[in-house]
Amino acid sequence: MALADSILNNRPYVNKLKEYHRSYPWAGYGGSFDRWAASSSSQPYNSWGNGSAMRVSPVGFAYDDLETVLEKAKQSAEVTHNHPEGIKGAQATAAAIFLARTGNDKATLKEYIKNTFGYNLNIPLDEIRPTYYFDVSCQGSVPQSITAFLESESYEDAVRNAISLGGDSDTMACITGGIAQAFYGSVPDFIQETVFDILPARLKEITQQFAAKYL
Repeated sequence: MALADSILNNRPYVNKLKEYHRSYPWAGYGGSFDRWAASSSSQPYNSWGNGSAMRVSPVGFAYDDLETVLEKAKQSAEVTHNHPEGIKGAQATAAAIFLARTGNDKATLKEYIKNTFGYNLNIPLDEIRPTYYFDVSCQGSVPQSITAFLESESYEDAVRNAISLGGDSDTMACITGGIAQAFYGSVPDFIQETVFDILPARLKEITQQFAAKYL
């Protein structure tokens, strides 16, 4: 939501991340991000965590060429996650969203992500699931989240795939869900309706404004 707001209103990512943390301090952040956001420092902390990938989906929807998407994804990550793996996770997720929404098929998307970022996307979910564990790193959750999309048949199926792995499920569902929304064209109405019933008014308004402009 902070990144969507940043893009809509042309505000620095770092400012909006800290602003949203102040507004919603109990929203369930990772420990390192929580400490950073509550501090007076705006310096990154070299994180390789999957928060950079979880939050990047607005970037994948908002820009009209892949080069810009990759650069903006890097910028959105490195305000906190300036470790190469943190940046890579954000760029891979945003690129997948861009490729999905611009009409590329799953095979093209898969090959681009494999060749550009070096992620192994050849292990099927049935082989990942039995031994998978809670992993907050980009390198240990972004490839699995992309695979959850690649094996899906719908938006809901993709999110269920991500959650079924039993890892950092809410974060992985965010990563997978962004790609799935881009590829399948929308979030199903019954899910949208439930989400808008739950969201505070400010977050609902930002979501609707962003959707109206970019989706």
